Amino acid sequence: MARGGRSARVADLSWAVRTEGRSLWSRNAVPGVAVRGERLKRRRGEEWRQWSPRRSKLAAGLLRSGGDKAALLPEPGTTTLYLGSGHGTTISYLHDHLCGAQNERRGCIVAVDISPRCMRDLVRLAEVRPGLVPVLADARDLQAIAPFLPGRVPWLFQDVSQAGQVDMHIAAAQRFLAPNGLSLLSLKSASERSEHGGRGTPRDHYEHARAALTDAGAEVLEVIELTGWEEQHALIVSRMPGEWGKT
Repeated sequence: MARGGRSARVADLSWAVRTEGRSLWSRNAVPGVAVRGERLKRRRGEEWRQWSPRRSKLAAGLLRSGGDKAALLPEPGTTTLYLGSGHGTTISYLHDHLCGAQNERRGCIVAVDISPRCMRDLVRLAEVRPGLVPVLADARDLQAIAPFLPGRVPWLFQDVSQAGQVDMHIAAAQRFLAPNGLSLLSLKSASERSEHGGRGTPRDHYEHARAALTDAGAEVLEVIELTGWEEQHALIVSRMPGEWGKT
């Protein structure tokens, strides 16, 4: 209940993700366990985890999107690719939605990171969250990632803070994303350089990314600036062309 006895405004984005007022929650696939000390609460016999936009670019994008928020999430039970998984905070919420308890939804998240320290955390997470597949690899090494995917996937997320993020994302999408698949690029402006030398402004980099994706044949659906939660970051949402992967 909200303060004053009134119910918070609830909107379901999926069977396991909802907004309540200005906060975001996911149905916990491992009841009683918090991954990063997040708040847990029970509602009508189910446990929910608070999903902070300060710790997750996907959460920030979901809360700030001006379009169909639910459309940013992959379909439960599908196979997805996540490049730059870090320690697994966002991955755990994605798992709640995509897989559920004991992978009741039969989903799969191929989670790629180059850091051995992050990989240890992801492996521990995978032990209690079936459907999570940790992969120690450079996100640019598509040959190393390919054996872990049964085919092209309908949803790709990239959060890799290094120069060349846009080209890396386009290459991964062309290789792994299914026709009409959804591509989400978490772009860190401070890691990019302007085409004309120097650093450029964040919006210069966002517009450059939009143009590069459009030139590659993608339809850019939304550029969601995350200022206030993640400075100099935007989540760029694209739909890949229907002819990709058919030749």
